[in-house]
Amino acid sequence: MKRRKFISKTALGTAAAVGFPSIVPASVLGKDAPSNKINVGQIGCGRIARDHDLPGTMQHDVSRVVAVCDLDSNRTKDAQILVNEFYKKKTGKEKYIEAKAYEDYREMLLNKDIDAVVISTPDHWHSQPAMEATLAGKDVYLQKPTSLTIREGQQLVKAVKKKGTILQLGTQQRSSTQFRLAAELVRNGRIGKIHTVKIGLPGDPGGPDAPAMAVPKNLNYDMWLGSTPEVPYTEIGVHPQVGYSRPGWLRLEQYGAGMITGWGQHHYDSAAWGMDTELTGPISVESLATFPKSGLWNVHGDFMVKQEYANGITVLTSGGYTNGIRYEGTDGWIFVSRGNYVASSSDPVDQANSAKALDASDPKILESVIGENEIKLYRSKEQHGNWLDCIESREQPISRVEIGHRSCSVCLLSHIAMKIDRKLNWNPDTEMFVNDDEANAMLHREQRKPYGTDYVKM
Repeated sequence: MKRRKFISKTALGTAAAVGFPSIVPASVLGKDAPSNKINVGQIGCGRIARDHDLPGTMQHDVSRVVAVCDLDSNRTKDAQILVNEFYKKKTGKEKYIEAKAYEDYREMLLNKDIDAVVISTPDHWHSQPAMEATLAGKDVYLQKPTSLTIREGQQLVKAVKKKGTILQLGTQQRSSTQFRLAAELVRNGRIGKIHTVKIGLPGDPGGPDAPAMAVPKNLNYDMWLGSTPEVPYTEIGVHPQVGYSRPGWLRLEQYGAGMITGWGQHHYDSAAWGMDTELTGPISVESLATFPKSGLWNVHGDFMVKQEYANGITVLTSGGYTNGIRYEGTDGWIFVSRGNYVASSSDPVDQANSAKALDASDPKILESVIGENEIKLYRSKEQHGNWLDCIESREQPISRVEIGHRSCSVCLLSHIAMKIDRKLNWNPDTEMFVNDDEANAMLHREQRKPYGTDYVKM
């Protein structure tokens, strides 16, 4: 039984047990009672937390953000103000919430009043706090990508299965009507037998050289580096000290893989929904990619990735395609994109070319009605709301951990293929490359003690 339900039942039971009428304030037992709320802690208070995850969570009355955490104390203070002001404006109460601030998320996880956490940290700090939150009995909303490496993803899946955690990945395209409709139309044969999927995904530019700088007093840089190697601090390699524009860590392979994981998980996740490959993976992958020859930033630029699946579908991904997903079948095609939606004000997308959220070779395809006996996919109105609903019902959310791990794996396999100049054969059942020690060695990265998923006690 969840903590808030237990408190509510206990309050009622106590009133009955004493044998006389008790006046219990509406604020204790009403729909806005603390015992009826899902108490949420926010881990990571940067751009995506402020623009997307905090607003996405706080808009739902069933939740209450009660704590914030960041390794940059300035960002923690800003998040406290954002949360406190949101609830002040929403409720009209001066101090409805006074969000507690933490520097170390592990201290937050010890707070038994917190039911769930939202993790909006840099990519190299996704799997470990998600595992530790799971093992602490918290439900988790985790920003994509699921993991920095495939082994990390496997470890996270194991932890979630062990504890029965409600873990939702932040692949919010699943909660957009057009992506579900496109997948349903494809799955129900409206374009015939699907044979090719073309995914438009940009690369990142190179950047300037950046000299070492003194670490700001407000940043715990050693912990920010986490499991990755120790390197000198420079502001454009971490995040801006003023404002919340797009952070430089997104363009460093030490902390991620670039756009192939940054946006790739969104599009590969959506494509797999239509391809009916959500719980498997490709059987081969090959790629060509350019990388900067100078400057600090070193993630991929222009690229082309080809993946082949056991069901005969070929997936091609490149910045040369319009940002979105184009399913091609024997009887036509369907294209789907985010349209005018952005998760944050600094999303790197050409909205002019992606503004049409849904298109097809024949407009009649999009007017087709999915019949009662046809395939109907999971419906969610909003990703954070679906997660909160599932915390209460204990049903699986729309982007559960196994699906998130598989879509992230496609990204990571593609990144490995960028580094190895040959076709790689993949076994999605064993999650290993076939007879390829060089490629298999890249399924994991050495982790810097004491940080990393390898050091989490299961």
